[in-house]
Amino acid sequence: MDYKDPKTSNAPDEILRAENLAAGYPGKIVWQGANFSFVRGEFVAIIGPNGAGKTLLIRLLLGLKQPSKGTITVLNLPPRRGNPKIGYVPQRHLVDNDTNIECVELVRLAYSGNRWGIGMESGKERKIALEALEAVGASELAHQPLNALSGGELQRIFLAEALVSDPEILLLDEPLSNLDIRRARELVQLVNKVVRTRNVTALLVAHDINPLLPFLDKVVYIANGKAATGIPKDVLTSESLSALYGVHIEVIRDSRGNIAIIGIEDHHGDE
Repeated sequence: MDYKDPKTSNAPDEILRAENLAAGYPGKIVWQGANFSFVRGEFVAIIGPNGAGKTLLIRLLLGLKQPSKGTITVLNLPPRRGNPKIGYVPQRHLVDNDTNIECVELVRLAYSGNRWGIGMESGKERKIALEALEAVGASELAHQPLNALSGGELQRIFLAEALVSDPEILLLDEPLSNLDIRRARELVQLVNKVVRTRNVTALLVAHDINPLLPFLDKVVYIANGKAATGIPKDVLTSESLSALYGVHIEVIRDSRGNIAIIGIEDHHGDE
């Protein structure tokens, strides 16, 4: 099922909109028929099996790919590369925990790299970088080198890097993939705090929906060449996912609200 927002396309709080959207590569449509509208301050999960095309949606929003069909808008404009209103945490970061640079310098460089013309003095930039680190609870890591950090700490730094330009949209591609259950839960709670306190719209790509469920406003579930979009209780049902996959799917909930999706085969491939 597709979520139908009652607001018009020029609603003042609307951040992202897609109408009959399709994405793919030359000669191949990966998914199609996506319709959604997200407003300011919503936390959205993009989920589905490997190879379904979740990262394709992120690339469309970043202006790195063009739609195969349909339309998509970001802040009522077509997506464009280098949009400073978007903070992005990629699946594979350009730096990793072998990089010997202080965290505050990495975040400062992310800020200064987005400025045109003559930059401010480095002291002002460092202050802004320190404020971004504080926003993600990583002030104590400011002068630590990246190669001394754990996976969970690295994700906090990358989130600060994405926040330093004060974006209106956060795109996070698989930030939970290498974290244990505890660290994944902590990072999701942190992203939720950012969404609620900064009124940012966040889209987070994940394989496991369970750490996200208590916090989500919307879900985009991509599978079998289609996308179901809406609030979690409407999308994550046996009926909805069976219609999406075209085979019987069973959604089972335990006493804690966690779900298991039974009856799908995970299709591996590039996104």
